[in-house]
Parts: sequence; structure tokens; C-alpha cells
Amino acid sequence: MRLRRKPWIDEAILDFKDFVYTKDGFDAADLKGNWAKIFANNAPLYVELGTGKGDFISQAAAKHPEINFLGLELQQDIIYHAAQKIKEAQLPNVRLAVFDINHIEELLDKAEVHRFYINFCDPWPKARHAKRRLTHTGFLQKYRGLLIDGGELFFKTDNRPLFDFSLEQFEEAGCATKSITYDLHKNGCEREDFMTEYERKFSAFGEKINRCEVTFP
Repeated sequence: MRLRRKPWIDEAILDFKDFVYTKDGFDAADLKGNWAKIFANNAPLYVELGTGKGDFISQAAAKHPEINFLGLELQQDIIYHAAQKIKEAQLPNVRLAVFDINHIEELLDKAEVHRFYINFCDPWPKARHAKRRLTHTGFLQKYRGLLIDGGELFFKTDNRPLFDFSLEQFEEAGCATKSITYDLHKNGCEREDFMTEYERKFSAFGEKINRCEVTFP
């Protein structure tokens, strides 16, 4: 869902310019291949595709200071709220970028990422829009080129048709899938997990959360 435009955020978000790359404030080519230098360490890089208001990435980064986290979000008005959370929690291991995931190869280099997260992405329910889904094989091939050997993708959604579609796409792309659950908060999962704002809200209403872990051989 696209929120109503808030022009004042264009100015307010500059308060976070030390860790947020705004829509008009950077050239992706300057960042590609340089994330280790930007974070000033060689820690693994985890990338959240569609970071929203930052609940997930702020929790994960606080729990794992030994990991570098990059959150990508198309809408600057939304990522502003994520920036507020990151600054309040004082998380030096997080960077945020207003960026279109369709062009992700322009921002990340080959074998630069250890793990991708996709949390509650747009399901694009119409069949003619299938290629826009972030778990379509077209996107999976892009992720494969950016991940280290054996890199991972963790996927969560409340949309069962999207989840079923995604499992088919993972198989078609030659990926290995494990820890599959159709009701995450009933069955739990093998690894720790952090809830997004959306997930917390809809889980409270009894919505079932689907989740799996994907490895790119």
C-alpha cells in the first residue's frame, strides 16, 4: 500500500544522512562492492528487501552486532520511520537506502551478500504481474549472483498463494528449501526470528504466517 506523500520528510530524513542513502542523495555505483569499506569491517552482510518501518531490521541488528545489515525500501516516507528506530537504538551496523529492488545488481556486487530477507512483500496477486513478485525466478537469479556460495534467503508472508508460488519458484531455480512452516507462531522455527510491525498486527488477529529458508547452491 502506498502512503500519502509527506513532503516534509525530504528535509527531515537528512538528519539521518550518516546511515541513510536518500532517493536523490547517492549513486549506486559508488556503493557497489564497497559495503565492507562503508561499514569499516569485514562482517557478513545481510540485506532486507523491503525494510518497511524497520521493526525487523532494528531487532535483528541489535541482537547481532557482529553482522552488517542493509535495509532497502522504495518509499522514502516509510524508510524515515525505520531511520528513527535505528538512530534511537544506536545501531552502527545498519545502513538504509531508498532504492528500487528491480535494479539491485547496480547496488550490490557479486558474492557481496551472505543472506537476504524478504518479509511480507507485495504479493502482486494478478497472474500477469507474477514477474514482479520478489520470489519470481527472475529475481532469484539476481540474488544468486549477489550471494556468496551457499548464501541464503529467508522468506515470510501471510499470503498462502504467494508462499505456494514461491516454493515452486525456489524449486525451479534449483534452490534447496528447509524449515518450511505454514503457521510460524504455532510451530515455531529452528532459528531465532524477529517480527515485523505487520506480522505482529496480523498474528494478533489469528492470521497464519508462512516461512521458509532457502539456500542457493
